[in-house]
Amino acid sequence: MVSRLRFAFLAGAATLALTACSAQYQTHGYVPREDELQQIVPGIDTRATVEDVIGVPTASGVLDQGGYYYIESEVRSFAWHEPEVVDRQVLAITFDGQGVVDNITRYGLEDGNVVPLTRRITRTTDGELGFIRKLFGNIGGLSLGDFDQQ
Repeated sequence: MVSRLRFAFLAGAATLALTACSAQYQTHGYVPREDELQQIVPGIDTRATVEDVIGVPTASGVLDQGGYYYIESEVRSFAWHEPEVVDRQVLAITFDGQGVVDNITRYGLEDGNVVPLTRRITRTTDGELGFIRKLFGNIGGLSLGDFDQQ
């Protein structure tokens, strides 16, 4: 009886340990299916019809004539490792000046480029003095000649 209980406990612990080490996949975002995209005709459909047919985009261009971007990413998490993007699909819909669909393009993770982020710092003319240092530096900087009575 004790050996059966011990065996059941060990089997349960082993099952729990194995499932804890399996990779977890999460999907973020939305990219329309191909059959939905077939309903959009370049040169005819507008921004409003695109939103009606496939929904509001994940992101859009900064300018008024900017495109619509639908982005979907699949992320794998495994044990203590940092999450990793294993798949990414970007659907770009561009518009002409009148807001009519110009082109529909699909990009994958293999099409992407790594964009290096640079830190831009605005330098001041007073060097590297901090606010507190400037504040306390002025305390002893006064002389009696500054308070001449007229």
